[in-house]
Amino acid sequence: MAEHAPPMGRKASSRPARSPKARASASSSASPANGPRPTADTARAPTPAASIGSPPEDRAPGAIDVAPPAPAPDPDRLPRPFGKLQLVDRIGQGGMAEIFLARSPTGLGGERLVVVKQILASLSSGPEFARMFIEEAKLCAGLRHANVVQVFDLGREEGRLFLVMEYVEGFDLHRLLSLCSKAKLPLPPEFALFLVREVVAALDFAHRATDAEGRPLGIVHRDVSPSNVLMSFEGEVKLCDFGIARAAGLGAADEARAPGASPGPGPRVVGKSAYMAPEHARGEDVDARADVFAAGILLWELCAGRRMRRGTEAEMLEQAKHPDIPALPARGLPAHASLQALVSRALAPDRDARFGSAAELLRALDAYTHEASLVASPLRFGAFLTDHFGETFLAERRARERAARALALGPAVQITALEGTGRDDAPSDVAMTPGDAPSDVAMVPGDAHDEDRTDAVARPAVRRALGIALACAASLAALWALLGR
Repeated sequence: MAEHAPPMGRKASSRPARSPKARASASSSASPANGPRPTADTARAPTPAASIGSPPEDRAPGAIDVAPPAPAPDPDRLPRPFGKLQLVDRIGQGGMAEIFLARSPTGLGGERLVVVKQILASLSSGPEFARMFIEEAKLCAGLRHANVVQVFDLGREEGRLFLVMEYVEGFDLHRLLSLCSKAKLPLPPEFALFLVREVVAALDFAHRATDAEGRPLGIVHRDVSPSNVLMSFEGEVKLCDFGIARAAGLGAADEARAPGASPGPGPRVVGKSAYMAPEHARGEDVDARADVFAAGILLWELCAGRRMRRGTEAEMLEQAKHPDIPALPARGLPAHASLQALVSRALAPDRDARFGSAAELLRALDAYTHEASLVASPLRFGAFLTDHFGETFLAERRARERAARALALGPAVQITALEGTGRDDAPSDVAMTPGDAPSDVAMVPGDAHDEDRTDAVARPAVRRALGIALACAASLAALWALLGR
């Protein structure tokens, strides 16, 4: 059994000496051969632990000082550390995870902004959910495409699963539509088509993804909706949150379990009912055509300027199970008949009547945009976002930058002089920090915006301000006298 080593630098002679009689008594009580064997009660009796700060005579032999454990970080206070990251701002929360903006250190002292998706503790603790989430995240972390949000890392911290993802500086589609509605600004049709086209390009790439040996991964997003469509002020459009997707290999892994093992999770309806395909809402097996249906709803809503399904979540789920697809309202779009035919095929209730793949839908979208002369570019789309919503985003970014600067400067401190020191001033050219404070100055945590400064700090500042004011007044008086002559 390993023993605790004495503190380094302590001499052996520093231990209190014991008399021969005391040593003999200790050895006789420690050896069962020199006395009666201990009873079961005395053998089980625990040795009283010495309290921290108690005098030596009250401590058990060999007891050492143990520092109290450091308090756990407050999960609601930001910024705060999270593993190797620093969480800066909370930017979202859903029924599955909390989403934070974070700073990630890089080599040679650099850092970058990332997004941390923390899975809720109630879900992270479930072994089946954790297994499925990790398997899916590993599959989707390998997706590298201009229209897919990249996953940098996957792990567990503070008992919670998390993903570290690419930070897209801009809005999601749900926020953009809300801002357009508030400003009474219709989304131009060429940008609506551009958005859907970029989403379908991301789906096409993910659906065709293969492993290292060329086997299809069978990835299905299952949650194509406005909140998962991100756009930057550079005109980029990226699809995120492939974390709840299921790959075909997961079902095979469950079938290959050892006999007697618990079965895998049964079919579950995962996603938003407002954008579900009929087979998805009914809990049936889904494939890439379910994502084609969801993209078709996005296209319908952006072209119609309103939601296709309305009601509570349960009501919309029933609508999804037995869909009644309304015709696209006429809003003066060019080649309306061609657009209606495209939307009707994407939203066919029978999956066999839909586009067979995202690639087919992508080709149909490109053909319509050229026919209707509604071609847009990332440059034009980025300019539209900047012109109409740049100020809104700039205010949010400035707030995040202030939080980042506060994090870089460290915790704020308030300097107070100890009573009886007789010192009420400090050199004007010395910056007082927690690391170089003199021995007679106490560092008290304070608020950086607190206006109640102590006299030790306020009086020197007032004196310097008065001195500067008097010097300026003297200079002005001399100048006035010269001009008067």
